[in-house]
Amino acid sequence: MTISRAALAFSLALGAAIAAPALAQMPSRSGTPITRPRPQTPAAQPSEGQPGQPVREYNLSRAETAAFNPVIAAVGAQDWPTAQTALDAATPAAHGPGAKYLAGQLRLRIGVGTNNVAMQSQALDEMIASGGAQPNELRPLYENQLDFALQAHDTAKAERAIAQLQTISPNDPALFVRIARVKIGANDPAGAIAAYQQAVQAQQASGQPIPVEWRQQMAGIAYRAHLPQTMSLMRDWLVAAPSPALWHDTLAIYGEAHGADNAMKLDVYRLIRAAGAMTAERDFILLSEAASEVRAIGEVKAVLDEGLGRNLIVANAAYARERLSAINPRVEQDRTSLGNERRTALAGNDGVAALRVADSLYGYGQYPEAAELYRAALQKGGVDANLANTRLGEALALAGQRAPAETAFHAVTGPRAELAQFWLLWLSSRPA
Repeated sequence: MTISRAALAFSLALGAAIAAPALAQMPSRSGTPITRPRPQTPAAQPSEGQPGQPVREYNLSRAETAAFNPVIAAVGAQDWPTAQTALDAATPAAHGPGAKYLAGQLRLRIGVGTNNVAMQSQALDEMIASGGAQPNELRPLYENQLDFALQAHDTAKAERAIAQLQTISPNDPALFVRIARVKIGANDPAGAIAAYQQAVQAQQASGQPIPVEWRQQMAGIAYRAHLPQTMSLMRDWLVAAPSPALWHDTLAIYGEAHGADNAMKLDVYRLIRAAGAMTAERDFILLSEAASEVRAIGEVKAVLDEGLGRNLIVANAAYARERLSAINPRVEQDRTSLGNERRTALAGNDGVAALRVADSLYGYGQYPEAAELYRAALQKGGVDANLANTRLGEALALAGQRAPAETAFHAVTGPRAELAQFWLLWLSSRPA
């Protein structure tokens, strides 16, 4: 980090705070002005006399004035070696708060000019400690001190700067984001997320939109730390910035967390496919294998055909073609036999059989018929109601029956409830 983006911007924004000592005339306590010929003022830098720029008074003594005149001259000429030597000689003469503050400002200017980060940080510390900072200068001073402390991994110093900033602007959302950065550096992910959440609350209270980056940061922190709120934070991020890539990553993470449950894997990857987020070879292989587990032959074929057709199955292309060679001769017979199986399942009392036929119908894209069998499975019993309601919601969603699909997903409880919430989120993004 350098000061050019932060403290330099601060120094220029203060008008006479840095530019004026080098470019203009400043009154001193003794009445003797610090004077020197005024050089050309760069257009980007404000100077005294410009409209709206107040004169910064340092109230230097006669001795302090004499000591700092050579420094100011060298800084104005951007003669950094001479300025550094002159500042070293002048600093012992700085006794009053104004002179000490000026010394820090001049050191900051030299540090910026020489790209000396350590000097820039030292200068900010001197300006704060001088007692000569004006009230409107304290916030940017502490903000930049905090930035340097974070860069140096100095947690204690960062926390001291934060304590001062909390006194100055206790409800500033940006401050809570800075606190989060300190918590991250202190290996306190829960504390970092709590700080981000405070930033969100403060931002909402001010009527401002929540930056997507905050959602992203919270989700990333929780994921890396394996915190229990990871998926809810991922969902918040997804609501704020939906995209196929984020759908994929969010659901793939969710799938990894439930990797031992093949039934859950099927429903996760069905949603990834519905969201148009199948982007990796692994997606097609995992979904085809999960569909094979429930004998959804049509789904296995459709998924492998899609992956090969989009040139996304490469390393496993031979495996995929082998599977298709085994499946293709069975597809027509399987599809034909489903009519009789459907009638038998509806007439019988076996919920498990109805669920199996429903999965097969779903695989062929016969979503209304699949929904009918999922409902039958629920009525006949003997099946996991949360699993059956999840798949009923999926079939209804893809059949374009949004309201009944939402009802089915809302009925899901237990370990599948979070997945049902993701389906509901996807549904909410669809045309009514």
